Amino acid sequence: MTALLEVEDLRVAYGKIEAVKGISFTVDAGQVVTLIGTNGAGKTTTLRTLSGLLKPVGGHIRFDGKSLRRVPAHHIVSLGLAHSPEGRHIFPRMTIEDNLRLGAFLRNDRPGIEKDIQRAYDLFPILGERRKQAAGTLSGGEQQMLAMGRALMSQPKLLMLDEPSMGLSPIMMQKIMATIAELKAQGTTILLVEQNAQAALSLADRGHVMEIGRIVLSGTGQELLHDESVRKAYLGED
Repeated sequence: MTALLEVEDLRVAYGKIEAVKGISFTVDAGQVVTLIGTNGAGKTTTLRTLSGLLKPVGGHIRFDGKSLRRVPAHHIVSLGLAHSPEGRHIFPRMTIEDNLRLGAFLRNDRPGIEKDIQRAYDLFPILGERRKQAAGTLSGGEQQMLAMGRALMSQPKLLMLDEPSMGLSPIMMQKIMATIAELKAQGTTILLVEQNAQAALSLADRGHVMEIGRIVLSGTGQELLHDESVRKAYLGED
C-alpha cells in the first residue's frame, strides 16, 4: 500500500545552516504519526516545508502519490494537506465564524461548508456558543481550538498539528488531546508535532524522535513510550 505522505531524505536549510538533515518517514491513511524532540530539533521546520512555506534543498516529498517539489503552498492545501501552525495565527479582529470560513477559502460547496462549520462547533462547543465574538477575545486554549477547526474546514486528507498544547493549562491540554483522539477515531490522518511526548506517543500509531535535524529513533507509539532512552530524555524519568 502506498503511503499518503512519503518524505525521503528531506533536507532544509536557513542560509548555510542545515536545520533538517536528510530525514525520511511515511504517514499512512488513518494513522496518527508524531514527531517529538527538543526545541531546535527541526520539527516545525519539517511541517513548514511539507506545507510549502519553506523550500527544501534536497530530498523528495510525495503526497497522495504526487510530488510536492514545485507545488506552491495554496495548491498544497487544495491537494488535501492542512497545517495548523505553532502559535495558532488566528485573525483576532475577525469573528470565530469568519475565521472558520477562511479555512474553506478554496471551496465553493456552500452546503458542505455549513456542515463543516457545524462539525467544528460539535467538536468545540465553546466556539459555537461564541461564534460572533472576536477571535482575539478567546483564551489561548480556545484559540487553539479555533486554529484546529479552521484547518479542518479545508477537508484535509492529512491534518498537520504543530504544538497544539503549547502554553495551555493542564485541563485545556487534556481537552485538546481528547479532541485529537476523537479525530483519530473518526479516521482523520494526523501528523502531530508535540513537546508533550507522553500525550503524543499515547495517541500515536508511530513516532519519530528528532535531534538536531535528524531522526534518531522510530517505532510505534507504545514502543517509544517504553523505550528507556525516550523515558529519560522526554518523559522526565530517571
